[in-house]
Amino acid sequence: MRKLYTLFTSLMIACVCAHAQDYQLVWNMDFTSSELPACWNIEVNGDGGGNNELQYYCTKGVSMGVEPASGKHCLILTATKEQYQGKGCTSGRVNSKGKLYYTFGKIEARIKFPQTANGLWPAFWQMGNNFDQVGWPRCGETDIIELGHQNAFNKGTQDRYFNGAMHVGAKWDAVWSDAKSVTWPYSVEDDFHILTMFWTPTSIDMYMDKDEHPEMEAYFHADLEPNDDPNYDRSIVFGKPNFIIANLAVGGNFPGIFDVNKITALADGPRSMYIDWIRIYQRGDAGESFQSNVPSENIEPEQQSAVNYQQSAVSYQKVLRDGILLIRRGENLYDLQGNIVQ
Repeated sequence: MRKLYTLFTSLMIACVCAHAQDYQLVWNMDFTSSELPACWNIEVNGDGGGNNELQYYCTKGVSMGVEPASGKHCLILTATKEQYQGKGCTSGRVNSKGKLYYTFGKIEARIKFPQTANGLWPAFWQMGNNFDQVGWPRCGETDIIELGHQNAFNKGTQDRYFNGAMHVGAKWDAVWSDAKSVTWPYSVEDDFHILTMFWTPTSIDMYMDKDEHPEMEAYFHADLEPNDDPNYDRSIVFGKPNFIIANLAVGGNFPGIFDVNKITALADGPRSMYIDWIRIYQRGDAGESFQSNVPSENIEPEQQSAVNYQQSAVSYQKVLRDGILLIRRGENLYDLQGNIVQ
């Protein structure tokens, strides 16, 4: 039994650390400047994003400033209920198309999401940098996180329910999608949280707060499988450079609310999504690429430990209970799926 436990523990540690090895920081943005860095495009439109969204994206929805509770300098996307260009609300959306794009590696972002209940739809995601040439969905879309789905409203789990997803296809009405939703053990709308995505030529894995909870399994995993039709060949479509997108949508198909007066999340005033930093890491593997018209920024000294957390000693205790391996972090005990065990 002792040998079996030792072997199982070693295997678990290997699984937790497998993705973390040998990645080196290639680009960092801490959003400490007073102006939006030149690698970001501010989107201006009220077309509903193909999802019947209610907001008008405009420059007033995008700002650089300080998150009040933490004092962190951030990129801020703000949704406001107001009449503007024929829409009942405004908000912000930025992308790095044609300016900052990469192929394969690890991307991380530290974000504070607003309370989504009810009607807000924040997202952090990426699409193929060939979007202008082939359009959507042929460019491929990878949703690292989306919050605010109507299923969460119906269950009362708005602050803990989110998903990762992938979309690809030949045209709008012929899309292959893979979306996985989870109800997390704790709120992800109460403070800053770190999102991590590992993207290799064969797979994509997404994690929540991997720095604090290395024992948590990926909330989204997908194999990039080949296909006879190149429009659906995930190894091809998701093997090309991608640019980054962040937005705070209001209403639409995802929340299932199409009347701005029913967006209760904005009833007491504007709501904001705060992005503290975004980082890209790579290992020098074949097929990796990176391009940016803005150089990497120095990491703030107090955040340096977060960059190297995967090489650091992690404080958690392995517990074997009734033959089942559990993880103790602080006062909480978790199973290997990240659920709190009493």
